[in-house]
Amino acid sequence: MRNPYDVLGVPKGASEADIKKAYRKLAKDFHPDRNKDDVKAKDRFAEANSAYEILGDSEKRKQFDRGEIDADGRPRASGFEGFSGGFGGGRSSGFDFENMARSRQGGMGGGGGMGEDIFSHIFGEAFRAGGAGPGAQRQAAKGEDVAAELSVSLEQVASEEKLRLALPTGREVDVVIPRGVVDGQTIRLRGLGQSAGPRGEPGDALLTIRIRPHPRFTVDGADLRTTVEVPLEDAVLGGMIRVPTLTGAVEMKMPPMTSSGRTFRLRGKGLPKKDGTRGDLFATTAITLPETEDPILTDFARGRRAKAA
Repeated sequence: MRNPYDVLGVPKGASEADIKKAYRKLAKDFHPDRNKDDVKAKDRFAEANSAYEILGDSEKRKQFDRGEIDADGRPRASGFEGFSGGFGGGRSSGFDFENMARSRQGGMGGGGGMGEDIFSHIFGEAFRAGGAGPGAQRQAAKGEDVAAELSVSLEQVASEEKLRLALPTGREVDVVIPRGVVDGQTIRLRGLGQSAGPRGEPGDALLTIRIRPHPRFTVDGADLRTTVEVPLEDAVLGGMIRVPTLTGAVEMKMPPMTSSGRTFRLRGKGLPKKDGTRGDLFATTAITLPETEDPILTDFARGRRAKAA
């Protein structure tokens, strides 16, 4: 795969928010449901998803930036630095080629090429089979990827619930909603796509998460926002009010003379983040009046108006 920064079209120093924004735009533009007859769009969609799997995960992103993993998330080979001197008489800083060849052949004069035996010893039989000669084995074809969607509630996201999912292949699997998931994000379930036969590698399932709208909460990244109705007397005098959260109502102390539209932060009452912490809940007050006329309140308001005139 190409460099994930190039795939998402962001610089190496891009913020987490910029990376997420770029991914969501590409995922929306190239989603298979919107481009059913466009093979290239399907490839771009899969490429964007793979890039976000690395750059959307802070730990994987650091590993990629340090060169520890490649663009596909696979560990890079290490330990072969410092080769020098060639096969004939030199010795590298990491391997003793001469002794390694002897251990394989019983001496330098044994049958077979020394270079092939040395690298077969290092890399195993894959070295012999992976060459370009007539006897080389061809890599088996991979099965096709399949696309699926999973509709979830905010409560299920908050509890990191395990859900049963039926794939287009007819297979049913249990899926744990990952931390930090956003609406429209696509998760690659490796090996759960179409089969490629007895010798081939199965394709992957590309699972798009759809978070259903909530009647009480709106989502802002890992944070949640809601409106709390507050009786007039509590707004004037202050006191404890009940604030709904995804895991049940909690009490919050409100100071006296709280105006409508004031926002309070309840830390840790939002959605799970990738690092294991949780976002916050922002509760905005909406002052409510009595449903029927209150003579005392009416007289008070008239007095305030006359005093201000």
